[in-house]
Amino acid sequence: MAKKSVIQKEKKRQKLAQKYHMIRRSSKKEIRKVPSLNEKSEIYGKLQSLPRNSAPTRLHRRCFSTGRPRANYRDFELSGHILREMISACLLPGATRSSW
Repeated sequence: MAKKSVIQKEKKRQKLAQKYHMIRRSSKKEIRKVPSLNEKSEIYGKLQSLPRNSAPTRLHRRCFSTGRPRANYRDFELSGHILREMISACLLPGATRSSW
């Protein structure tokens, strides 16, 4: 189980990313439209002045039950070992565990 503080930080990052999403998107569109380098550098300055944690690349997908940041399946929002346990216990309908 992940530490509660790490999970809370991730939630805070998600809120910041949603808050500054439109600002980032509009300034990136402006950069594409503007031909002069001086104006582009000003817009890049605006982008750099935004909080670091508002960037969407800093977000991690986390397991719904444990908060684990690695080996997550997007369809189930679960990490690999939790998914395997649930399939073995027949808690996920339609999923079968392969056996050789």
